[in-house]
Amino acid sequence: MSWGSNLHRLEQIIDASGVSERIEMLLPIGVRPRQLSARTLLIGMLLTLRDERPAHLVRVHQALRGLPEADRQRLGVTCQWKNGPHELTYRQTERTFALATRALTTEHPDGKPSQILSEIADRLLEASVKVLGVPESSSLAIDWSDYESFARPPRKRHAPEQKGQTQTPQSTAERPAAAEDEHSPEQPTPDCADPEAAWGHRNTNHPTRSKTFYGYYLQAVTIVKEDGGPDVPELVRRITLASCKHDPPAQIVPVLGRMATQGVEIGDLLADSGYAYREPETFAMPARAAGANLVIDLHPNDRGMKGTHQGAILANGNLYCPATPKTLLQLGPLAPAATQTELHLHDQKTQELSRYKLSPLNAADHDGYRRVICPATAGKLRCPHKPTSMSLSHEHPTITSPPEHPPTCCAQQTITVPPTVNTKTTQKHDYPSKTHRRSYARRTAAERSFSQISDPASTDISRGWCRLIGLAPNTLFLACALITANIRVTDAFTARAAEDERRHRCGLPSQHRRQRRRNPHDPADQANAPPAIAA
Repeated sequence: MSWGSNLHRLEQIIDASGVSERIEMLLPIGVRPRQLSARTLLIGMLLTLRDERPAHLVRVHQALRGLPEADRQRLGVTCQWKNGPHELTYRQTERTFALATRALTTEHPDGKPSQILSEIADRLLEASVKVLGVPESSSLAIDWSDYESFARPPRKRHAPEQKGQTQTPQSTAERPAAAEDEHSPEQPTPDCADPEAAWGHRNTNHPTRSKTFYGYYLQAVTIVKEDGGPDVPELVRRITLASCKHDPPAQIVPVLGRMATQGVEIGDLLADSGYAYREPETFAMPARAAGANLVIDLHPNDRGMKGTHQGAILANGNLYCPATPKTLLQLGPLAPAATQTELHLHDQKTQELSRYKLSPLNAADHDGYRRVICPATAGKLRCPHKPTSMSLSHEHPTITSPPEHPPTCCAQQTITVPPTVNTKTTQKHDYPSKTHRRSYARRTAAERSFSQISDPASTDISRGWCRLIGLAPNTLFLACALITANIRVTDAFTARAAEDERRHRCGLPSQHRRQRRRNPHDPADQANAPPAIAA
């Protein structure tokens, strides 16, 4: 792509967001006008990250100075002073960036983004989605990742020991305030260059990376395809950056609320067990209030039987018949390396479990109440307590040991379910069915979003990528990094669509990369296996 078209698209995104005017209103007015405007600064940041350079202000200055002469004059990089033309200096770049980030920081930083900073990040990413083309999907995937601060973590302070005295341990109540552990979220860290950062934990499949780090949690909201729909470009629509001392699910909820307020439709919301395991008031209830249909992976502690309601068993977010076999209620998700035989057997069991489910008769009302019907009354199984169901064919499951004293769910055809039942675990699809597994597989788009900005071959946001300290500077650069990632994703998606169209015109099949499941009994795998070592 040429310089002109690349720069033109970046300018479109900045102008569509309207954040440059918003930032200019917050900046102080000096004796003479600033040569570098907020609009040109943001364009320079995008140019720097578009060229896969680190997020350094000196590189922003170099990117602006490297523009063609006409663009430098138009953007104010080169302007006429009384002594002739004047080129933008690095000191002016640093000064404008410092004023902007200072205006976006709260008066008393606490590790949470200010309202104006969240608004700027929302506008920038939403503008990139609109300029690049809004995908025809309302489904979203969320996830969080570690973002390490460039500042070194604070050191532990130890009280000096006097000669000839031994230090006796003190209880927490007797310990003075100055001797508290600096790693505690409640205690400030004045001896650290980045007091807003905190200690967090990264958990990956690699054993050497599952450790603590000092920095922030970065969360992204990624657009994914609809359930069973065509592929769409997986663009990041929102982000939020907060200190590790704040719970990530609680920080993403206001982002979803702002999206709903701004008219962005939220359909399916895919999240892992890190979000689902929180209290319902922290994540599940506010997410549903924003209009989301949850598709989540239940934490092991939330799976299986969790009590009863009017005799019906609460399990995995649904209500089941009291005579449901316990082996079916104890079903869990499949392992990633499951074979085709294990897949088929697991799908048969989950299909059998669905026959014991109390099916909803209608959607929940404005208060959250809904009606569910007995599976025998619905014609899904045979039960002696429902004589009419015994006329069904023997292909349906038969309740051989019905409850001696029928509970309410057996004595009535339908029961009312209040919103307080299964508040934490209710979701769109039955867990862990085949439909849920295929729908939840879309969540990997959120991980691909992070891989776009964590790839050492392009934008690598590891420690040292941005050497600026504080929440506001890092949020601005991360928003710009994800805008450039959205551009790469859109260009790659458009190129693939054009290639598929060309192959279709030529009568060739579309090219799709499918992950092949490795089978240890496959002759091809055995042929390429290393030789066995003799005992």
